Amino acid sequence: MEVHCYATLYQQTNKKMSNRIKIPQADAAAYKAMLALESYIESTPLTTRHKDLIKIRASQINGCAFCLNMHTLDARKAGETEQRIYNIPTWRDTPFFDEQERAVLALTEQVTLISNKVSDEVYNKAASLFEPAYLAQLIMAIITINAWNRIGITTELEPPLS
Repeated sequence: MEVHCYATLYQQTNKKMSNRIKIPQADAAAYKAMLALESYIESTPLTTRHKDLIKIRASQINGCAFCLNMHTLDARKAGETEQRIYNIPTWRDTPFFDEQERAVLALTEQVTLISNKVSDEVYNKAASLFEPAYLAQLIMAIITINAWNRIGITTELEPPLS
């Protein structure tokens, strides 16, 4: 997803009758900083597939309907299959994900559920499969979608009706 789409979608879909804050209007600099982080993630060599898996899995765990809707639509547009999207929560039990994707999903789950820590097993597996810069970018992508999820949930963003 292009960065400007976050701002556009945020403004278009945060119209429900809610007394929740609209961050872009309340503190434009804070929102601009989030967009800059997203812009950085989009500029990295992370594959679209890895970014989509991260965004979908973290949004599922966090229960962010707005982000989950946006990122499953984006993944489909990028060529992701329905079968794989539907099976992201059960990735351990399917043959649909390769070794790198499994490492990305495991890392996403543990960073998202950070109170349980990131195990040495999960971290070392990812570190063995990815160069240090790519691993750092994966971690930053996971952190970024978790921040977006928290914004979406806290401000009660709803996905638009199709």
